[in-house]
Amino acid sequence: MKFSQLLVDFAFLLDNSPTYNKVKRFFRNLLTNDDYKYKRYFDYFMIFLILSSVVIIIEEVKTPISKWLYYYDVYFVTGVFIVEYLLRLWVYNDIHKIIIEEFENSVFLEREFDTKKVLKEIIRSKLEYILSPLSIIDLLAILPSYREVRILRIFVLFRVFKLLRYSQNIQHFLQVLTSKKVELFTLLILVAFVILISGISLYVFEEHANPNINTLFDAFYWSLVTISTVGYGDITPVTTEGRGITIVIILTGIGLISFATSIIVSAFSERLEEVRTNRILSAIKRLEEYYIICGYTHMARLFVKRLERDKKSFLIIDLDKKVVDEALNAGYLAICADASKKDTFKNINFDKVKAVMALTDSDMHNIYICLNIRSFSKDVFLVSRTIDTSSQKKLKLAGADYLISPYITAGLFAAKVIEQPIAIEAINDILTARKNALCDQVEVIHDSFLDGARVGEIDFSRYKLILLGVVRSLDGSKGAKWGANRRFIFNPPADFVLKVDDILVIMGYSISISHFKSEVIESSLKNVRKKR
Repeated sequence: MKFSQLLVDFAFLLDNSPTYNKVKRFFRNLLTNDDYKYKRYFDYFMIFLILSSVVIIIEEVKTPISKWLYYYDVYFVTGVFIVEYLLRLWVYNDIHKIIIEEFENSVFLEREFDTKKVLKEIIRSKLEYILSPLSIIDLLAILPSYREVRILRIFVLFRVFKLLRYSQNIQHFLQVLTSKKVELFTLLILVAFVILISGISLYVFEEHANPNINTLFDAFYWSLVTISTVGYGDITPVTTEGRGITIVIILTGIGLISFATSIIVSAFSERLEEVRTNRILSAIKRLEEYYIICGYTHMARLFVKRLERDKKSFLIIDLDKKVVDEALNAGYLAICADASKKDTFKNINFDKVKAVMALTDSDMHNIYICLNIRSFSKDVFLVSRTIDTSSQKKLKLAGADYLISPYITAGLFAAKVIEQPIAIEAINDILTARKNALCDQVEVIHDSFLDGARVGEIDFSRYKLILLGVVRSLDGSKGAKWGANRRFIFNPPADFVLKVDDILVIMGYSISISHFKSEVIESSLKNVRKKR
């Protein structure tokens, strides 16, 4: 009873320990979480250790190695492998949760705590990991360090196999083969059956007539070499029956190789899109900030060119595979998926998403995309294209912050061109950033020189900029999000006081705007350092 009580107390102690949970979470992410930012560096480190240890062991076969290389391999590399193995065994599952679960069940059912059941479950769960293929490889990879037992050096191969853990390309290849494990296993059984029958047949016909076939193993060896169409030529049948068997085996081998090739090719064809999508999503997760463009339409192409020019990252999502292939060939990150389905965004971290653009040619599809996006994030800036004016209200209700109606905009633009052609041409030059002039927005950051300053105190002419106006939120919400209750103050007076989260709408050359933005950020950081 005392042991059971100690076990339960210890389990609750671990469960309530922030330090223990933080440390275990760190190592679990480091070893198993591909999205963890430090795992990539750990993988590179382990790959270096594996390759260097393999080179040392191979070099040691013919020539003695220096003492420091010996110590590096035996103590450092092996030590890291042992620690890694123990850490993987530790983070595989949470033993204390097994104990707590049994304790809670015993309290609820008013029965005695079953210590034996808990210990069996703990041992079973750990054995489940120990007997897994990758765990066995990890364990066998430690053995080559013991030089006293020379035969153990053969396990240097398992150090190479450890690379399976740290190479996503190899993992994807194995996953593709695993998807066809039933077909491949069936093929393996068929090959084994043919080798067995042909080997026994050749042994019966050739054992007395062929000096190269002395054992049944020789016959099986010949059968395997022949069915694989390798044909070393060290064993050749001399009897008519043996040569007849050889003809049948060669034809069978060609058929089996074709069958195996078709299985692997079909597996890659079925999983290629999934593998490519996973690689693109992995690349997206490493970005600090990016845009999502749903629908690679003509409008989206124009937007993409602007983002590409500004060196901003983005992800294109479209249902049309041809369109996606076109985007991929252009060097963009793109996936073939339905942006109106939840599964498309389940691995997306919307905290890193700058904005989502629903730019498909269908208003109804854009509505569903907006609803889907809002189910994941209430705050991400969401822009939608609309064609039919009757859909505007629905898109707003679906969560769109800003609507783009290309036909309405084009009509207004055309009308103004007739009335004021020179002014519209100037505006067009600014909007399309011709001659490097453009409109942009600058946020008033806390503790920057803009915070609390009057408009008249800021020398915009020194920065070669023109202040068009200020966007201020009336309800106190952060930023100038179009869905918020905000007010645009055109050409504010000189005594207008700027506040944090105000947005300055400015016009000027790109180099002037970049310089102004950098000074705003630097002034904020400088004041923060002074306060510290």
